[in-house]
Amino acid sequence: MPRIERRLPAAGSGAWPWPKDLHPVLRQVLARRGIESPQELDLSLKHLVPVGRFSALDGAVNLLLEYRSKRIVVVGDFDADGATSTALVVLTLRSLGFAQVEYFIPDRFELGYGLSREVVARLAALEPELLITVDNGISSIDGVAAAHEAGMAVLITDHHLPGERLPDAEAIVNPNMPGDGFPGKQLAGVGVAFYLLAALGKAMARPAAVSEYLDLVALGTVADLVRLDRSNRILVEQGLRRIRAGQCRPGLLALCRVAGVDPQAVRAETLGYQIAPRLNAAGRLDDMSIGVRCLLGTDPSELERLAAELDSLNRERRELEGRMRGEAMRLMADIEPFAEAAVPDVICLHRPDWHQGLVGLVASRVKQRYHRPAFAFAPGEGGVLKGSGRSIAGFHLRDALAEVDTLYPGLVLRFGGHAMAAGLTLAAEALDDFRAAIAAVGRDKLTAEHLAECIYTDGELAPAQLDLEAALALRDAGPWGQGFPAPCFDGRFQILEQRLLKDAHLKMSLQAEPTGRPVDAIAFNCESGPWHDGQRVRVVYRLAVNDYYEALATQLIVEHIEAEP
Repeated sequence: MPRIERRLPAAGSGAWPWPKDLHPVLRQVLARRGIESPQELDLSLKHLVPVGRFSALDGAVNLLLEYRSKRIVVVGDFDADGATSTALVVLTLRSLGFAQVEYFIPDRFELGYGLSREVVARLAALEPELLITVDNGISSIDGVAAAHEAGMAVLITDHHLPGERLPDAEAIVNPNMPGDGFPGKQLAGVGVAFYLLAALGKAMARPAAVSEYLDLVALGTVADLVRLDRSNRILVEQGLRRIRAGQCRPGLLALCRVAGVDPQAVRAETLGYQIAPRLNAAGRLDDMSIGVRCLLGTDPSELERLAAELDSLNRERRELEGRMRGEAMRLMADIEPFAEAAVPDVICLHRPDWHQGLVGLVASRVKQRYHRPAFAFAPGEGGVLKGSGRSIAGFHLRDALAEVDTLYPGLVLRFGGHAMAAGLTLAAEALDDFRAAIAAVGRDKLTAEHLAECIYTDGELAPAQLDLEAALALRDAGPWGQGFPAPCFDGRFQILEQRLLKDAHLKMSLQAEPTGRPVDAIAFNCESGPWHDGQRVRVVYRLAVNDYYEALATQLIVEHIEAEP
């Protein structure tokens, strides 16, 4: 059973007078997120960290200007961050007068991730003079060498953590480079590209050129689950405003239509849960070039076709993911027959019929269910295993893989990623050895405190605060996301009535004890129970706005429910 703890207000967060029109519940939430001045509530572009503080941009801008009239190919990644980064660079360079700009997204199943020798060989027919990587490249030592052998210059833009050795590119733009003092370490790949293009626009006396595409920056930033520090919150909020105003890419509007989303009501969670999965489905199951064409396109009939194709791929992805998730849970049942102590500190799962494009989603589900770092593996081309990992707080996944690579050279053929997510390639026969190696690192790094799941909340709301006014104030105060979590509360309720919807979702009417008025609640994919009318429960919930019907209403989205003793 997870432990429930309440966040404490950050030091200094109450030292300034809150705006009088700020709802008291929202004040409570913001204080717990370290908001220390009224200025931090202003998410206008003028408060972004200036491009001048990103020292690596000068050399990269000069390189771009040198190749302005030459043939450029943007090499992207096959996820939503990579797709939005690719579209952002192509659109902005073309708008700035770069006449010969094309793009290439490697097929994940044939060519794998990043700028490799195989990708360079495939690009030779396009005869590029400059390659620009987006959301990849920081580990592409061999790929950059191959590009130079073929007479191509390389500009790397990436946000992934660099290894001990760097590629010999003409320019590298990455906020996580050793010694770089730029504070925007949490930028997604699309955010790094935004900064480069903003600096380029400034050098060309077109400083606002890239701002036309902030909708793409918002989508890629939310989709990549990077930490929403203030800079990222500004980028997301500004992109959301463009979408709500209809000033966004036609392809994004087409994706909203197939998702049944009103563009004027789009929020960060809309991008994360309804738009990004449709874009990601192309890279997971087929070819992300479909997604990039959708983001670049302008022809209404073509966009309708592409959006429908992405929607169909997403439905297929959901079906495959559901099957793989069920198989993963059955594998776990074999590992831990009702004994939590039997669960490995680091979980590694594999089935020969799993789809390599979906193993990251499976790892994420297993991590959520067991609160353990988790890896899932599927067969790849050439007798290798493609793996994806997801982690918990306190266990840096990429650093753990680097330690395995140091202790057991050659065991991991390739790896990269972040603290919370990473990908790797193994020889098929090396899985057991990797499982033992990563387990040893886990035993060394993970403590009982790391492995004890804890749910953090913003405290308890009075029954009178469970109203539409508070729900609207919280909804409109975003964007919420990684590192700036959506408000979450806990409280004790009595179940007045409950029923199961579609055999999966628990719909309830709850009463805050002892005298609160009834409030609707729903627990999606609720596996716990059974619950009964009249039962007293402790609930962790989000105070939300139910806009399904014409009249808005308050609804609790239940994140956790447990019986009161």
